[in-house]
Amino acid sequence: QFDMPEVPMPEALVDARDIARDVGDQLPAKMRRFMTEERPFEFRPVEPPAFVHREERAPYMHVWVRAGDRLPDDADLHRAMLAYVSDYELLGTSALPHGLRYGTGQVQMASLDHALWFHRPMRVDDWFLYVLDSPNASGGRGFARGRIYTRDGMLCASTSQEGVVRGWDERRDPPSHPASQE
Repeated sequence: QFDMPEVPMPEALVDARDIARDVGDQLPAKMRRFMTEERPFEFRPVEPPAFVHREERAPYMHVWVRAGDRLPDDADLHRAMLAYVSDYELLGTSALPHGLRYGTGQVQMASLDHALWFHRPMRVDDWFLYVLDSPNASGGRGFARGRIYTRDGMLCASTSQEGVVRGWDERRDPPSHPASQE
């Protein structure tokens, strides 16, 4: 397996909801609600997210994740929950080099396909590191990959996703979906 990257442990990081609350008044209402409401998972990003400002970054992210509550000892449930949460942040990684942020209201993203491979059993109610990268984003499409490690460095799953990633200038080309204009 690939070695787990050396990053700060989750106890040294801030929950993404707290980061969003700090800039909440600058986010569109729909995004503010989504980013600050109670969720089934806790996210602690290693690289602070830029919810508001357009900032070009390398196409890499590291996020510690865990379920908000203790779950039963059911391997199928843990795999299902991992499949659910593996969609978070994945496609957005491909937008990082372009300075596109969902919270700015200037990007549309939609998954076209998403795959997940389970290598070893794990618990989603223990902290795990989601290591994300995007080797390519062009022509309105983004491709991203992810590796999921237990906190002791065991690679338990891998993901990939391709999706539509479209940026627009709201002054010239407003989004057509009314909910995105809140």
